[in-house]
Amino acid sequence: MTYIAIVDDKKSLRTALMDKLNSYENYEVLFTAENGEDFLQKMMEARKSVEPDVILMDIDMPVMNGIEAVLKGKERYPNSRYLMLTIFDEDDKIFSAIKAGADGYLLKDEPIDKVKDAIINLLNNEGAPMSPSIARKALKLLMQASIDLPNQKAPEYDYHLTPKEQEVLSFLIEGYEYKEIAQKMMTSPNTVRNHIANIYKKLHVTSKAQAIRLFTKNNVS
Repeated sequence: MTYIAIVDDKKSLRTALMDKLNSYENYEVLFTAENGEDFLQKMMEARKSVEPDVILMDIDMPVMNGIEAVLKGKERYPNSRYLMLTIFDEDDKIFSAIKAGADGYLLKDEPIDKVKDAIINLLNNEGAPMSPSIARKALKLLMQASIDLPNQKAPEYDYHLTPKEQEVLSFLIEGYEYKEIAQKMMTSPNTVRNHIANIYKKLHVTSKAQAIRLFTKNNVS
């Protein structure tokens, strides 16, 4: 059974999303919360029995917003995955969510099947699911992150990624799935998986979201 939590200040959205996810076999919404503070309180109760595998988190909420909730949730409940589900596609929101530890970032206009696929990808450690427009913006943020500070050269870090690994990482950041990367590189999905495993090992990360956070600090090559 895959356990889900939904955090959003709009009751109608929480209810609709809960009903859709509960209609899938082996999916159960443990609880919904109306803001970050409500979420943290309900997580304390949930952990006494079972914690949600994935939390669908809105950003703009009263009392405590989604970014702060992810930051605190990651510290207290690191075994859960945090998928932002929001209307915001601004650079600062994306950057803040990634820094806080979000494992994925989808826009609310994505169909429910896309949300379900994102949950599956997170649970299978298949990278950080992102809406295509978000993936493009995230890539732009990574490129901007390598700009030197005034009068101070940013340190360079050599992780010894091979050209193939750099190519795979680039496709991942752009939001392509394993099978799509395999088609573009004219190779097998298993070969792509092996490249990704090597990338994560060299970068000392376990997900694409962590790789993105690393990019915001260092030049990876």
